[in-house]
Amino acid sequence: MPADFNGYWKMVSNDNFEEYLKALDVNVAVRKIANLLKPDKEILQNGDHMIIKTLSTFRNYIMEFDVGKEFEEDLAGVDDRKCMVRIRTVTMDKKKK
Repeated sequence: MPADFNGYWKMVSNDNFEEYLKALDVNVAVRKIANLLKPDKEILQNGDHMIIKTLSTFRNYIMEFDVGKEFEEDLAGVDDRKCMVRIRTVTMDKKKK
């Protein structure tokens, strides 16, 4: 079972995020908008099943998956691509609401 990530999380920093998006070939307008956002995350975890809600002024979306299993993340409306996600290690500092 993964570590307990239940809770509400606030972004502190996103170092090198624009460079990361550029390497993924995300268009320049989307990169600029994404780099300005500081989305909050609400994580609901039940064993290996995770629901991650991303909350921002631009767009809210929900990602749902089971830890250890590949899943598709649909980014339609952002840059119209689908991503296969494999999560190995996650590091976060939990902040209270």
